[in-house]
Amino acid sequence: MSRRSFSALPLSVALTGLPLAAAPAASAATTDPTVEEQRLDRAAPQEILLRSGFGTAVAEFAAALSASRSLSAAEGVVGRHGGRLWRRAVDRAQGRGPAEGDLSPDDDRPLYWARLGMTRELRAWEPSFGLADTARTALLDRLERTSRGQDSVRLPAGRHIGRILLTGFDPFQLDIDVRRSNPSGALALALDGVTVETASGPARIETVVFPVRWTDFTAGTVERTLHPYFRPGPRQVDLFVTVSQGRVGRIDVERFNGAWRGGYPDNENLSVTGLVPVPYASAQPQWTSTTLPYEAVLAAGTGPFPVYDHTSVTEIPAGATDPVTSDTGPTPGSTARAGGGGNYLSNEIAYRATLLRDELGADLPGGHVHTPVLQFGDGNTDPATGTVTDPVFVANRLAITAQIRAIVIAAANASAL
Repeated sequence: MSRRSFSALPLSVALTGLPLAAAPAASAATTDPTVEEQRLDRAAPQEILLRSGFGTAVAEFAAALSASRSLSAAEGVVGRHGGRLWRRAVDRAQGRGPAEGDLSPDDDRPLYWARLGMTRELRAWEPSFGLADTARTALLDRLERTSRGQDSVRLPAGRHIGRILLTGFDPFQLDIDVRRSNPSGALALALDGVTVETASGPARIETVVFPVRWTDFTAGTVERTLHPYFRPGPRQVDLFVTVSQGRVGRIDVERFNGAWRGGYPDNENLSVTGLVPVPYASAQPQWTSTTLPYEAVLAAGTGPFPVYDHTSVTEIPAGATDPVTSDTGPTPGSTARAGGGGNYLSNEIAYRATLLRDELGADLPGGHVHTPVLQFGDGNTDPATGTVTDPVFVANRLAITAQIRAIVIAAANASAL
């Protein structure tokens, strides 16, 4: 499909090329709790909900849902409460509204666990008027999108202000340590709707958060969310940054993204290996590249963590059969096995976002940044005996948020929005 023909199509049409089995994991019609939802009953998630006050959001949603007497009423409840949860988390992170609980306001985990509490309630709900599987799936999808900020991006039109779109992720690897937070999710809450000053004037940042689930990505959640702001128009972004948690003690600006899924288990404990499935592109490339001004970002002196231009990839060279590491990026004709950001969902969101940019023919600076791993303080590293937070944990998350914010501004300055 040509760039011109793709840009003329609504994304819903492009998505019809996806396999019918590729429904989002969160929208499966079963009424049984998912793997993610089952983790809610562990002590740490319950403590996080209690100490943030976000447990009340789940109870209020369940009561409103129970009072719904029609599908249309339920749709209204889901939309209102999902959007309210997102706004509550953003307001808490940005110091607005009542200070509930004693968890650090920047904590991304209350949003994650409260959302799962709400999806579990919705999944188990059996209204008197009956609920078809397709209707439950649509309600679950609506709850996911509204509570992730995916339907509330408000980029202003006009030349007087720059437009920046940033994405984050849910916590992950929760069977290793259910206490985990994701600094990219905390960053999204801290920056949603924030206006920053750049060398070219003010720029508004809008953010969304994505799940750590292979099936949602297969179903096109990234493209459905980003497409309205990548296509030409008065609200087209001037800069986009996908962000995820990467390696210990460093920040990586990922230069190359690969078209390969490596099979690492996601938050539903599902493993998927193979070519990244996309809903467009007649000739899918093995590699895409960042268009972030990485040299300017590296030179900007943004904070305490060292920042790297990360060019290493894993590839099968043309004519070969075994994967090798190339420290300087992909060689001509090679097959991808891992981008600079690996072959998990952080690489995949970078691949999908930059491929969407290229297919639309959009001349946009954008790409992926990996944050440092968020670590607990000494003496609190054992998930079996540790507490859900500590001063070092909070300080590390705030430092990461501040430095990635500075990186975004440095990228905006160099891009002359």
